[in-house]
Formats: sequence, structure tokens, C-alpha cells
Amino acid sequence: MHTADPFLFQLFLIFVWAKLFGEIFERLRLPAVLGEILAGVVIGPYGARLVVPTDAIYAIAGIGAIFLLFTVGLETQPKDLISVGRTSLYVALAGIATPVLFGFTYMMLRHHPAHEAIFVAAAMAATSVGITARVLGDMHVLQTFAARIVLGAAVFDDVLGMILLSVVVGIVSSVGLAWAQLLITAIEAVGFALIMMFYAPRVVKRMEPGLERMSTQDAPLIIALAICLGLSYAAVKIGMAAIIGAFFAGLAFAEYSPRWKLRARVFSINEFLAPFFFFSMGARLNMAVFDRKLLVSAIMISLLAIVSKLVGCGVPVLGWGWKTAVKVGVGMVPRGEVGLIVALVGLQMNIVSESAYALVIFMTGVTTLVAPPIMKIVFRDEVTIEPAMAGRRSTAM
Repeated sequence: MHTADPFLFQLFLIFVWAKLFGEIFERLRLPAVLGEILAGVVIGPYGARLVVPTDAIYAIAGIGAIFLLFTVGLETQPKDLISVGRTSLYVALAGIATPVLFGFTYMMLRHHPAHEAIFVAAAMAATSVGITARVLGDMHVLQTFAARIVLGAAVFDDVLGMILLSVVVGIVSSVGLAWAQLLITAIEAVGFALIMMFYAPRVVKRMEPGLERMSTQDAPLIIALAICLGLSYAAVKIGMAAIIGAFFAGLAFAEYSPRWKLRARVFSINEFLAPFFFFSMGARLNMAVFDRKLLVSAIMISLLAIVSKLVGCGVPVLGWGWKTAVKVGVGMVPRGEVGLIVALVGLQMNIVSESAYALVIFMTGVTTLVAPPIMKIVFRDEVTIEPAMAGRRSTAM
């Protein structure tokens, strides 16, 4: 029993400090996620050393990442990806390709290893749909044309980001960068995504009568959690990251989430586990690596991350005017959980160095802090638009 005392005390410290920093950031109208990461930096092994995470702590943080992506998947209904139209898909594709190109080119010019450059570039591709939706929701402009494109593209970003991570993990896990291996990995990732998007929901639908007849309390939740863990394990076995299986498990149950109240219940689990994940991310960040050279690289990566989204996501909607292009580009700038997880996967696989990991954390923080105020400026003219007019414009997609 005494051996458990330090472990439980560490759990207590991590949870309380992460939530405390998160509350402070919320009061400053900033994302709580950044506060939880900062808590890991401040009291972690490279800071005050109040908490030095053990393997058990990191294991709990890994489970937190799984449930975090499971929650994201539950918010992404496959039918919504179809309804938002081709414009959002074009925005998402360009919004992934451009940052990857910019990031990979810059990292190679700075003489980083190719596999490290791939991970940093992949982390630059993600967009935080949660942060974007919250800002637009607070402004009551979610139904405007530009906002619908942004949210649709951000959802596509999540799916494409998972596919990209699958390909990246497959590439760096193999020997060399053979084109045949790249093609096989890409086919496996896309096939896995398509099956989970279009076939898995049908399987869940067939399971529905049996679930409703089960005597077990909260049977749909129990089955959903079991499938989440099962697919996470399956993803690892076929050479992908566990979070990819968790994300697509959420995608499979997304259509039934409102009826079975899955999102609210899983969100409660996530509220407990996610702080351990974000704290562990901060705890892994060694601030001592930030010398002058790395700081310059971090600023450049952050600028490239912002510009690449503005250009990549704005160009496909230039036909609707430059104001719409700017709104869509700015709305896609905030990076979030997927980008952070890409960097963490690379660090755990000993492919990404501490300095490259620090670049991604810095870039994520900058884009997350900079984007919301700019979004409020560029979308302020939409606040005066009457709902009926916004609805007519949204049908243009």
C-alpha cells in the first residue's frame, strides 16, 4: 500500500495543477489546453521538479490521448463530411498540402533529418476544430458561409490528419523511404479510413437492436468503449498509432452519439484523463534547448504555419472574394490536439529530437494564441448579417 502513496500523490498534483493553470487561462479567455501544458513545463522535471512523471503516469497520459481522439471522432459524423460540400474538402486538402510543403522544405534547408522534417511538417498540417468552433460560436456566426466552410474543412482536416499520421508512422517505421512501402502504407491508411467512415456505422446500426435489449446499464457506452480500446490496439498491430484507431472508433459511433448520449459521458471521462496527457506534453518540453538558433527556427516555423494556412486555405475560396478567403484562412490557423499528438508520437518513437519537439509545441502555442483575436476582427462584419441572409449564403456551397 505504501508504494502506491507516491503514485497517487503524483496523480493528485498533476490533476490539480493542470486544472488550476487551465482555469487561469480560461479566465484570460485563452484555451485551457495551453494552461495544462504550461503546468507540465512549470512543475515538471525540467521546471520546479514537483512532479517527475513515471512510466505509469505516461501510460495514463497515453490513455488520455486515446480518449481525447475518441471524443473528437464522436463529434465528426461521416454524413457531415458529405453535406459540407466539395469546397470544404478542397480547402482541407490545400490546407494540409501547403503547410507540409512549407514545413518540410524549411526543416530540410536547416539540415534536419528527413524523418524529423516529416513529423514536424505533419504536425503543422492539423487544425483545431474545437478552438475555431468556440470562437465562431461565441460570435454567433456559425451559420455564415465562411464559418461553415471553415468548420467543414476543419473536420476534413481531422480525418486527413489521421491518414497523414498513419502514412508518416508507416514510412519512418520501415527501412528507408521506398516508394513501394509508401504506396502500401498510404493504401492501408486510406482503406482503414474509408472502412471506418462508411462501413463501420452500418455495423453499429445492426448492433443497435441488440444493445437496446441488453440488461447491462449503459450498454451502448460500454460497447463503444470496448470498440475504442479494441481498435486502438488493432491500429498499433497494423503499424499505426493507437489514437488513429480511437479516432475512427468515435467516427463509427458519431451518428448515434446524440441518441445514446455518448459524447457527454465520454467527455466526462476525457475531462479526467486529458489533463494528464497535456501535462505530460509540457513535462517532456525541455526549455533549455531554446538557444538563439532554435528560437529563430521556432519563430520561422510559426510564421510558416500561419502563412501556409492563410494561403493554402484561402486560395480555393478566392472566387467568393478576398474577404472570404482571409476569413477561411484565419479560421484554419489554430493548431490543436492532432498536431501535438503527432509530435508526441515522434518523440516516443525516438524519431523526433527534443529541439524538434519544442518547435512543434512553440508553433502550436503561437498559432492557438494569435488566431482567435484575428478571427474576431475578420469575422466582425458577419455579426450584423441577418440569419436569413446567412442561411441563403450558406446554400451556395
